[in-house]
Amino acid sequence: MEGTEGTGGSGGGGESFPPPFRAAVSALSEARTRPEVRISPLPAPRRLAPYAFALEAAVSEPENADQELADGRFVLLHDPAGQDSWQGTFRVVTLGRAELEPEIAGDPLLPEVTWTWLTGALEAREAEYAEPSGTVTRSSSAFFGGLGERAAEEVLEIRASWTPEGETPDAAAHLAAWCELLCQCAGLPPESGDASSVVQLPQRRGPH
Repeated sequence: MEGTEGTGGSGGGGESFPPPFRAAVSALSEARTRPEVRISPLPAPRRLAPYAFALEAAVSEPENADQELADGRFVLLHDPAGQDSWQGTFRVVTLGRAELEPEIAGDPLLPEVTWTWLTGALEAREAEYAEPSGTVTRSSSAFFGGLGERAAEEVLEIRASWTPEGETPDAAAHLAAWCELLCQCAGLPPESGDASSVVQLPQRRGPH
């Protein structure tokens, strides 16, 4: 990941950022992610907090880098005065999406399993957090007319936010945990460690 510091900030140039935010943004470049994950900067939202930094990520097929399996956005917010709903001065806001096989999309445990992927990844990386909230959504699309030849799609979407703890949180750990969530949504097996403790769903299909 290149060009991290100062990119996408809503508070002006990098030198004008408060030191805790500048340090957190700089630390994002130290996040350890799988080789299947590609990260790049995005324009940051300007209405959620005085300072913001945004990234997008895509997970590709291990044997075919051109085949994208999952994607999403990661936004780091900072308000030096704090916000009551955050219970802190930082907030992480994320979105993740992946296409699923129909039989997987119908699994009644899918929302709970997906949420445990996020909380488990945060805990595995010792990324301390508080005030988590979010939604897990399953959606189905059928195509007609000029798009009638396309097969029906089942999409998993998770929107989640949480407060990273600490005056200057370990932003790299939080980003790495979110990237692991994307890999889980993409159907990739755990890269290392004890896979028996990770709840997995069957392999999902790649996008059309």
